[in-house]
Amino acid sequence: MRISIFRTAHFNAAHRLHVHHWSEEKNKATFGVCNNPNYHGHNYELEIKVTGELDDETGMLIDLNILKEMIEIHVLEKFDHKNLNLDLPEFKNMNPTAENICYVIWNIMRGLLDPQFDLHVRLYETARNYVEYPA
Repeated sequence: MRISIFRTAHFNAAHRLHVHHWSEEKNKATFGVCNNPNYHGHNYELEIKVTGELDDETGMLIDLNILKEMIEIHVLEKFDHKNLNLDLPEFKNMNPTAENICYVIWNIMRGLLDPQFDLHVRLYETARNYVEYPA
């Protein structure tokens, strides 16, 4: 039986949307208040979806405690209460948009999960704005 499980998490982080080789004027025109030189923050809501074949013996797809620990150790400890531009090497040369943050989290989790599982990540930047990967 093919089935999906979901785990949600929450983290707070600051960022600045900015393309280094653009002028200040172009950055401000493109990103508006999100280009604030002093950064701004969000209360991100994260949803991880894992899909695969149910284990007939255990009746589980994956142990939810293991999934919870993966998220806490490898995502929340890395992202929570951080300045994404300054504290995460992934964003040294990558604009920390919601789209890129979602993709980075997907890559982290993909590297931790058994390849037999499909992975889907949804990231809410606000209650009205969210991104997901893969689309």
